Amino acid sequence: MAERGPGSRTRLDRISFLGTLPVAAAALTGTVAVYMALVAFGNITDFDTNRQFVQHVLAMDTTFKDEDVMWRAIESRTLSDIAYVGIIAWETVAAVVLVAATWWWVKGLARGEFVRARRAATLGLTMMLLLFGLGFIGIGGEWFQMWQSSDWNGLDAASRNVMLAAFVLVVIHLPAVRGPDGKAAVVGPER
Repeated sequence: MAERGPGSRTRLDRISFLGTLPVAAAALTGTVAVYMALVAFGNITDFDTNRQFVQHVLAMDTTFKDEDVMWRAIESRTLSDIAYVGIIAWETVAAVVLVAATWWWVKGLARGEFVRARRAATLGLTMMLLLFGLGFIGIGGEWFQMWQSSDWNGLDAASRNVMLAAFVLVVIHLPAVRGPDGKAAVVGPER
């Protein structure tokens, strides 16, 4: 049996490449990118449904109406619309950043260079964490007492989004195996 040179790979080598951490990071980043793009698209094309959600949360009109916290309520439709458009803009930018990160992951698979992909993915995922963690859980859930509402409570969905973004963020920052040149020891499919 002849020895294989460093550049030759078997079919098993090419298939096992699919099980590498960078491929998983690319797939997870792509999944979250598609999700965020669909969230933004849904809010843009079905503007009124979640506009009502934001209005009710900010108005605190389905909470226990405790007089000690009702001073926090924002009943202005204009202000709630501004907040909602801000949320949609944030979702859209996060989606664009995550799509770019996915592209850089895929592009980097052949070269073993993932710095740009990791940074972009980190930015997009952090944007998700800020939106759903700080925005929905912290501000909506606690400041505007969304947890008290049986009709307009988005805490479960926000928690799922925080968990998804946090999980992908951890995966993309797992240490990768490095080759002697310092690059990730991942080689893309032969051309």
